[in-house]
Amino acid sequence: MSEFQAFEAQSLHEKDLLNKPNVVGVGVGYKDKDGVPTDEVAVVVLVERKKPLAALTPEEIIPRDLEGLRTDVLEVGQLWANQTPKDRFRPVIPAGVSIGHFKITAGTLGTMVKDKRTGDMFLLSNNHVLANCNDALLGDVILQPAAMDGGQNPADVVAKLERYVKLAYIGDSQFNTPEVVGLPIDPPTENPTPDPTPIPPSSPTNPPAPGAPCDILNVLISLLNGAAGLFGSSKRVQAVSAAQVVAQTVNGPTPILSTRAFDAQSTPQNTCDCALGRPVDLALFSDDIQQIGIVNITTTPTLGMRVRKFGRTTGYTEGSIKLLNATVNVGYATAHGNKQAQFVGQVIADPMSQGGDSGSLIVDTVENHAVGLLFAGSSLATIFTPIDVVLMTLGIDI
Repeated sequence: MSEFQAFEAQSLHEKDLLNKPNVVGVGVGYKDKDGVPTDEVAVVVLVERKKPLAALTPEEIIPRDLEGLRTDVLEVGQLWANQTPKDRFRPVIPAGVSIGHFKITAGTLGTMVKDKRTGDMFLLSNNHVLANCNDALLGDVILQPAAMDGGQNPADVVAKLERYVKLAYIGDSQFNTPEVVGLPIDPPTENPTPDPTPIPPSSPTNPPAPGAPCDILNVLISLLNGAAGLFGSSKRVQAVSAAQVVAQTVNGPTPILSTRAFDAQSTPQNTCDCALGRPVDLALFSDDIQQIGIVNITTTPTLGMRVRKFGRTTGYTEGSIKLLNATVNVGYATAHGNKQAQFVGQVIADPMSQGGDSGSLIVDTVENHAVGLLFAGSSLATIFTPIDVVLMTLGIDI
């Protein structure tokens, strides 16, 4: 069976699987046999804790196969955004070190990136590192090191919040679609081309019916068509101004339009946890990532790929990619209490991070190309977003 068939099976059964007790995510990977990966592609169900079959209720049992594909179960523990509690770097601040919004504990500076419109240089990390889980204001100060590592406001202010993707939490009634906060809007054309077939003054115009879906569908279709060649190419992508990018196309030759793309989405879905900071002094920062070097090309995550990162808490670590196109529920400790957010199109790797490593750039070990942006995990797994999704959403280049 191909990965594409597994993506289709995942799309058909994902909602039911996520509703099962103990299940925290679903993805596509290679099936394990006696703890050893095989070359058989499977729909892999992520659970907090594996239990003996005799201890499972009927509701907890995972089907042995779906649409003719075998399933597998992977224990990952509780998944949390990597928030927690290092040195003050001056005169040059490399990537991979402690940074954070002045009200958060600590996170990691991923890398320097360039705005596709203006060429301005920004700092890349997560929303929950630079934008305080949606509770920040544009222009809020960012510290290096972060507050938990001794950073002081204003002495250690190195950047200000420029742009972020708003997190959509499960159960939040305020909004159901993540949006990019701070993304510039194209100005109107000074001399717009007149409509070649204007409506005669005597003909009344009918406003669209409330809730008409045409505009939403057009946006989704445009994004899907534009992303058809995204995965499978190591080249940087063009920016878009929408946060709902097509993460379901990971590693597939043809975009996979899941039924969830047009769902009313009682559970809001996120594609990335990311944010940008504008340096107060660009000369303070280096493109160099600790023990990794300069990374300025991207590549697509693939099953089995060896990857590495340098983060604020665990430093240099390596691991392998286990799952693609994963849907996972991630916990966040916010100023308003603990919340959960569901992410689609994510990548699951070996455990190679701890709290405070959020924001680290994931890089492949062979060609030193950027693969993803780390944002969550547990003692059993690391979760990151494909880097091209992050770049396209924020309108940036690496």
